[in-house]
Amino acid sequence: MVRTYMAKQEEIQRKWYLIDAQDKVLGRLATEVARILRGKHKPTFTPNVDTGDHVIVVNADKVKVSGNKFEDKLYYRHSGYPGGLKVKNFATLHRVKPELIIEKAVWGMIPHNRLGRSMIKKLRVYRGPHHPHDAQNPEVWEMD
Repeated sequence: MVRTYMAKQEEIQRKWYLIDAQDKVLGRLATEVARILRGKHKPTFTPNVDTGDHVIVVNADKVKVSGNKFEDKLYYRHSGYPGGLKVKNFATLHRVKPELIIEKAVWGMIPHNRLGRSMIKKLRVYRGPHHPHDAQNPEVWEMD
């Protein structure tokens, strides 16, 4: 009889991956990042344990979207008070804070619970090509 392997928190080996977002489509990039953060690329994947790796995304300001999303896609947030709805379109957010676009897209693709909150902390997004994580010696992740 073959036993199913269940990963334990203390035996997880974490790596660092570097992903260049230049000329990548937002949704396809976000699914690949979420897959790495979740740990689904590893044979030791366990759904109830954070087996994922750290991800550094650079060139967030050069990410692409298809169709008319550049002008039409909207991002909503609410202060919690009556009349507190704030709306920004993709173009405005892309100009002001492009890191947030990728963070929000990835957050929508991982579990919205304690486990997901620990996974999203392993994501680092930077506007330009430079990042302060050279000491971690990140491996470059090539998307298909």
